[in-house]
Amino acid sequence: MYRGHFLTKPAAALATRVTAHHAPLRTRVTAASSSLTAVRRATRALSSTAQPPPPDDAKAKDGAGAASEGAAAEPGAEGAAAADYTKELEARIAELQQQLEGKHDQVLRSLAEAENARRRAKIDVEEAHKFAVGKFAKELIGVADTLKLAQDAVPAELRASDEHPQLKALYEGVVMTETVLQTAFSKHGLKKIWPMDEKFDPKFHDALFEMPSPDKAPGTVAHVASAGYVLHERCIRPAAVGIVSKP
Repeated sequence: MYRGHFLTKPAAALATRVTAHHAPLRTRVTAASSSLTAVRRATRALSSTAQPPPPDDAKAKDGAGAASEGAAAEPGAEGAAAADYTKELEARIAELQQQLEGKHDQVLRSLAEAENARRRAKIDVEEAHKFAVGKFAKELIGVADTLKLAQDAVPAELRASDEHPQLKALYEGVVMTETVLQTAFSKHGLKKIWPMDEKFDPKFHDALFEMPSPDKAPGTVAHVASAGYVLHERCIRPAAVGIVSKP
């Protein structure tokens, strides 16, 4: 629980910093949008008041022509200024919106990178725990080989003979010790492989020599000189074997 919390903390901190960084930009976009709305309303109001009422007769129209043109000139100038300001606000909003989209893309990329880093760190920690005993296991493999050699040194006819009870007890003790050691290996994910009559696999086998064998297919393991060991699907020592040669 502590390790998972520690790994996700950078991503949460990054999201908080990005949100705080984007807050002013969103505020500026909102303010610009409000200003643009107000300007558009003012422009519509000016457009509605700029139209003069229809004249009662031609004389009144001629007499008030100059005054009407002078009165209409001022609202027209104000409308043009409002239109220019509206265009400026629209351009500013478009620029701010583009910046906001760019920042949003950066946020997504940063969060994705943080998540990938968290996953890689989790995998590294799990592998470190799984293979932490690798070096120690290699040292104990030598002990297992020695116990196997001690068993093979006792002649087969004397292993169960009552004529030599001391030798029989010693052999049985060596066998039990080797069995207990292999059980301890299995509890920690270390498995012994003895690939007799199996297909040669360069990932787990080390070919020492080739030998003819008419009853076996070429590439089959025909002799095992020493056992191999695998730690959680990772070969820490290949089995030394002899394989059947091609005819």
